[in-house]
Amino acid sequence: MSNLPKIAWIGLGIMGSPMAENLLKAGYTVTGYTLEADKLQRLAAAGGTAATSIAEAVTDADVIITMVPASPHIEAIAYGPDGILAHARPGTLLIDMSSITPQTSIDLAKAAADKGIRVLDAPVSGGEAGAVEAVLSIMAGGEQTDFDAARPILEALGKTIVLCGPHGAGQTVKAANQLIVAVNIQACAEAVVFLEKSGVDLTAALDVLNGGLAGSTVLTRKKDNFKNRDFQPGFRIDLHHKDMGIVTDAARTVGAALPVGTLVANLVASLRAQGDGGLDHSALLRGVERLSGHTTES
Repeated sequence: MSNLPKIAWIGLGIMGSPMAENLLKAGYTVTGYTLEADKLQRLAAAGGTAATSIAEAVTDADVIITMVPASPHIEAIAYGPDGILAHARPGTLLIDMSSITPQTSIDLAKAAADKGIRVLDAPVSGGEAGAVEAVLSIMAGGEQTDFDAARPILEALGKTIVLCGPHGAGQTVKAANQLIVAVNIQACAEAVVFLEKSGVDLTAALDVLNGGLAGSTVLTRKKDNFKNRDFQPGFRIDLHHKDMGIVTDAARTVGAALPVGTLVANLVASLRAQGDGGLDHSALLRGVERLSGHTTES
């Protein structure tokens, strides 16, 4: 029998499925629950156990990990008679890896403490590729002792793992991450259209740019999306729209100006309003193309 903690995983989407599978590869026992039957079948095929309810998934777990899209989703699975807090054992560690508002994380930690349940907020960056390759950046908020207990699990999921402060701090850092990523993608998209309209070899240009100060993880990860106009979602515009709402609201609360970030948030919202919400966030290129009269859409 393994001495590793038993894990319940709630939310098996684009990120959650490969992350849960990486824990299975690391030797952990994982029981999962999600609304999509095919995702449960995928978990079972990888060696996990599919649960039929949140209660079934979490009742015997030592650690519960959640990865859902937004604050309303975490509230739906955490609270109420069918939720995590009603069925998890006292002493259980709840690691929420969703990207939600900092206040939602703070409120969850307080409610969980009343049940004797420990909480870390631990959102991630790296997209689907980072989840598959187990090289995510994980930014945590919570108590040092809980972070130390979670670290071996997090090391099976990511490469850069940092405790950023108290409850909610991980979500604040994730909001800053999403601000930087969106602005970076927008700048790359504008450069791509500028290069193409100038008649420059795009592949050569992006290669040399990525080798200099303009290089970035965003450009490394997304340059093929730009070149091939491949916008199959690794991280959907819909979710980045949600995250830009989080960062602009949080910045307003603390009195931080986001002049460029607010503009890019509006561009993300515009792309979503044009029906591209289900595409990868590299599809910001489509917005620049439309503004430039340079569409390559079929």
